[in-house]
Amino acid sequence: MTTGSNSANVNALFQSTAAQGELSQAALQVLTVNDVGAAIQGALGVPIDDIPSTSGALLLSLMPDDSGSIRAAGNEQAVCDGHNLIRDAILDSKSRDAVLMLTQYLNGYVLNPYQLIENTQVMNRANYSADQGTPLYDNTVLLLGSVLAKAEESKQNGLPVRTISLIITDGHDEHSRKCRARDVAVIVRDMLRAESHIIAGMGIDDGGHTNFRQIFGEMGIDDKWILTPKNTPSEIRAACQVFSRSAVRASQSPASFSQTALGGGFATA
Repeated sequence: MTTGSNSANVNALFQSTAAQGELSQAALQVLTVNDVGAAIQGALGVPIDDIPSTSGALLLSLMPDDSGSIRAAGNEQAVCDGHNLIRDAILDSKSRDAVLMLTQYLNGYVLNPYQLIENTQVMNRANYSADQGTPLYDNTVLLLGSVLAKAEESKQNGLPVRTISLIITDGHDEHSRKCRARDVAVIVRDMLRAESHIIAGMGIDDGGHTNFRQIFGEMGIDDKWILTPKNTPSEIRAACQVFSRSAVRASQSPASFSQTALGGGFATA
């Protein structure tokens, strides 16, 4: 299949989502004008038929930061550990067979296209190197486009899905070339209105230079879904643990997802 055909297929999924009233023309334009279809194709992963559940599934999407500042702060292993902690929490849960997981680094590399948790790779120093830039807005659009495309693909195949996504960064956007915070926000707000998506942000302290609550807020993320750990391995792992509890709870059933999404934010126990 050609790249152009891949792009057309993904754009058709976006068009279908918009036709159902779940994606505004403004959000559709951000996704289609920036032609993210070809890049998203590589994240869509396994057919939804691989999910044994017939009552619904959860798409878990993680975007760990792989910018050079992570390495400079000595936090590469902590980011790996945090990702793996979230993965293991789902793997150990009763709902593991109803979860597809995507791992896409902040600079776009897809470690795990959507697939069952048991088939995903852990992050380690062999497959993760924090030595790139911070195209936060461009690649958040890419991540959310993957979420939307996979959700629509699943729906068209008769399986309703819910989604929970985590964006991790330790700095403000520096290298986006196509999108701005407001472009991310129009997509995020449409997704939240559908009441089947949770979108969270984790801003790792950069010495007080970046107001992560403001940055994520400008991207449309609700303040109750923002984590701001200190720049230490223990704090990063603890924040990932907080997210993992909410992810597990969201995966348990449609009712549990709704309670998590509409509640006070991160689960504390």
